Amino acid sequence: MVFLNKSAVYVFCFLACLVLRASANCPSADLTGDCRVDFADLEILADRWILAGEEDLTGDSLFNFSDYAVLATQWMMEGSKANNLILVRGGTFQMGDSLNEGNFDERPAHAVTLSSFYMSPHETTNGQYCEFLNSAVSQGLITITNGIVYQGDSGIDYPYCDLSTSSSYSQIVHRDDIFSVRRKGGRDMSNDPMIRVSWYGAVAYCNWRSEQEGRQPCYNLSTWEYNLSKNGYHLATEAQWEYAARSGRSGGRFPWGDTITHDAANYWSSSSYSYDTSSTRGYHPSWNDGIHPYTSPVGTFGANGYGLYDMAGNVWEWCNDLYGSYSVSPKTDPTGSPTGNSRVFRGGGWSGDADFCRIALRSYIGPRYRHFSLGFRVCNAGDFQP
Repeated sequence: MVFLNKSAVYVFCFLACLVLRASANCPSADLTGDCRVDFADLEILADRWILAGEEDLTGDSLFNFSDYAVLATQWMMEGSKANNLILVRGGTFQMGDSLNEGNFDERPAHAVTLSSFYMSPHETTNGQYCEFLNSAVSQGLITITNGIVYQGDSGIDYPYCDLSTSSSYSQIVHRDDIFSVRRKGGRDMSNDPMIRVSWYGAVAYCNWRSEQEGRQPCYNLSTWEYNLSKNGYHLATEAQWEYAARSGRSGGRFPWGDTITHDAANYWSSSSYSYDTSSTRGYHPSWNDGIHPYTSPVGTFGANGYGLYDMAGNVWEWCNDLYGSYSVSPKTDPTGSPTGNSRVFRGGGWSGDADFCRIALRSYIGPRYRHFSLGFRVCNAGDFQP
């Protein structure tokens, strides 16, 4: 067995980070339990290599360069997760309120079988949405009226999002025909989730991102019909969202367990719910700076078992589906109600209480709606390699 001192180990890991591509989906190299792969994990692995006799990362009971390749690969992923997708392997789960504590439309709990799909680990950020807006305005695809971005040539039928001039909550500024993200209280908001965005604006972003990568757009922006079998980006179906939030856990109240605190999520804490056991109450103390919105940068809190962040709290997330009632019969790859006027959104937000953060809770509103605690993340059913 070859022994290296810590300095040599650090040098090797930095070199490996430069040459290795991110390919893993689960942070097995997260040795500190904080759902991140960083210097702290590197130091632990260096100690294990020097001391030997500890559990390794590859399962071969030997500490060698293969273990550092695993750590380097996953460390490199930390800096690129905002643009990568996480593979969510298909399966069957119980969708809905198995605890019998929620609203009537969360029941009956019923079996749903889903095909594998990919989901963004993070909610779409202000910075990412600005890239879309700047591209769209250069192509004449959007117009601005009274501080609201609309689909080009649609008049005011299809609003996409609010700018800071129409909503003080919006972090998007338009000046000299350029969209940019403003600072809030001196803090750069580029990596905070996009808010004040409609369902129309969310799916327009999905199509734009698909086109940027040479993929097939999933949405017809004239009829708003969709085909989720295409290899472009789309909003999660309601079933996909709940399955991903549960990350293999059956019947749980939250993505990580049955209680919630400010250590786990950005939400409004209250003693009204026995399962809200936070030691701090009200808005999250780390993000309540006195200037709305009290969003937090994506990835601030720990990921769930699938490597997905903020599946409870921070901002609600638009889903693809029209709202409809559940039935007891099993479903395979459901896409929501075939009729209706309202779109589903899930997950709770910085201004909502613990009840809103429950996985099973459902909310819905018309697709024009824009809210200070409502954003989105993207999915893909296409040709990415696991």
